[in-house]
Amino acid sequence: MSLVIVGSVAFDKIETPYGQTDKIIGGAGTYICFSSSYFAKNPKVVAVVGNDFPQTFIEKLTSRGVETTGLQVKKEGKTFFWSGKYHENMNSRETLVTELNVLGDFDPIIPESYQDCTYLMLGNLSPVVQRQVIERLTKRPKLIVMDTMNFWMDIMFDELVKTISMVDVLTINDEEAAQLSGEKNIVKAAKKILNMGPKYLIIKKGEHGALMFSKEGQFYAPALPLESVFDPTGAGDTFAGGFIGYIAKTDDISFDNMKSAMIAGSALASFCVEKFGTERIENLSDTEIKARIRTFIDLSTFEFKF
Repeated sequence: MSLVIVGSVAFDKIETPYGQTDKIIGGAGTYICFSSSYFAKNPKVVAVVGNDFPQTFIEKLTSRGVETTGLQVKKEGKTFFWSGKYHENMNSRETLVTELNVLGDFDPIIPESYQDCTYLMLGNLSPVVQRQVIERLTKRPKLIVMDTMNFWMDIMFDELVKTISMVDVLTINDEEAAQLSGEKNIVKAAKKILNMGPKYLIIKKGEHGALMFSKEGQFYAPALPLESVFDPTGAGDTFAGGFIGYIAKTDDISFDNMKSAMIAGSALASFCVEKFGTERIENLSDTEIKARIRTFIDLSTFEFKF
């Protein structure tokens, strides 16, 4: 099954209580590509970078089986850059620098070889760009998953709602769910957002796991208790990549299979936070992933005795 991923491939500079990095590779599309590649065969990326982006990193993506035909390399202009600082509790961060560069006028070109898209993952980008991708596919994918953030709610609310109405699964965090719906209660917020069009809503709660809502019911995926979280950057995108990658692998969009996909995504995200940037998720072994998934299953499976 063909998986197409649209998202930013970027440079990040990160500071946490555990240290800081120089300029490293980041971006939603990058994290999604790496994590999905552990389940899906040959995920295909649509993104844009500048002339300063290292060819060696593109080769890292291709070594994971990621098809980069849709990765535009602009001869003029620099790659998107973000710098941020996390505070002691690691749940809040401060954006220090945002430079859109070539991402500012990104025109998502869909190669002909991508038109067999069965599963589409729209990483956090302008809702206009996300919608362009949907409209440029000659056939609607079997499942469209979309991620977004409060920034687009602040400056493009109507455009965002229009794009949300076109997708099957929306993933956002709890603060974004409250802003999007105008409801502080998470259940009321979920009902309002589902009425906007998506069949499924996943609300990420960071160290407190994730919730999935649909007309078929609700499901809670726990987060793994960790002694040290070095860098939360990209954890949500890694979750999304594991989620859509697992669904593409199993080719099953049932509610029950999405539960398993949430556990797969949570397992990959738990690796991501153990190192800075993409370092931890670049070369995971099958044994590591299966053991981590088993840990998640053990966290939430028990026999109740009356």
